[in-house]
Amino acid sequence: MNVEIIARVRTPYAEKFGAPRQSGLVRSRGEVVFEPAYRSADAVRGLAGFSHIWLIWQFDRNGQRPWSPTVRPPRLGGNERMGVFATRSPYRPNPIGLSCVALEGVEMTDHGPVLHIAGADLVDGTPILDIKPYLPYCDSHPEATSGWTEGLENHPLAVEIRPELAAMLGNDLPGLTDVLSGDPRPRYQNDPTRAYGLTYGKWNVTFHVAEGVAVVEKITAGAMHESPETR
Repeated sequence: MNVEIIARVRTPYAEKFGAPRQSGLVRSRGEVVFEPAYRSADAVRGLAGFSHIWLIWQFDRNGQRPWSPTVRPPRLGGNERMGVFATRSPYRPNPIGLSCVALEGVEMTDHGPVLHIAGADLVDGTPILDIKPYLPYCDSHPEATSGWTEGLENHPLAVEIRPELAAMLGNDLPGLTDVLSGDPRPRYQNDPTRAYGLTYGKWNVTFHVAEGVAVVEKITAGAMHESPETR
């Protein structure tokens, strides 16, 4: 079976640390930019009528690490093993991910259709293998159970950003606030004196967490990511 990369995603997340653990948890916006061979307006005909879409994508930054029948989920502190098929670990027999994101618009550009999305949990530049519409009548299951993850949902952190730093962020403030509120730290790290750094869009952010509050210490402007068209 030949699998083609049909598009790449644009998000504010330059690296795994700081990217949401699941889709739909943050307000950050992004774009899906199609590869040249798939820049067809016909291919997205009718898509704009859907509020959400499924993105099927590739874990392209796993390196050469092989898959294992069991993994240590970070939600369990990295100390307990679960079967790989009972987790969403990136280290799988086939490195394929699945995300449900909000579709905010379909724009026709000089580079073909561009999908404007919100709530993505993908690192910038992630290859997209397929796109499918989300169908509420069959994709939504309110009665579903959560298995071993029941009760392990993140408890949101309060976020403290000084007014002058918040003013620098402009429209990026809500998305970064969501990322920090979701606590990007590994679950086994809880040192209130430890400073962490992440990249969000063009911003390099330093923060620490103490008594349930993520406190932003410093924000500096960094280099913008390269466009998918140049990859």
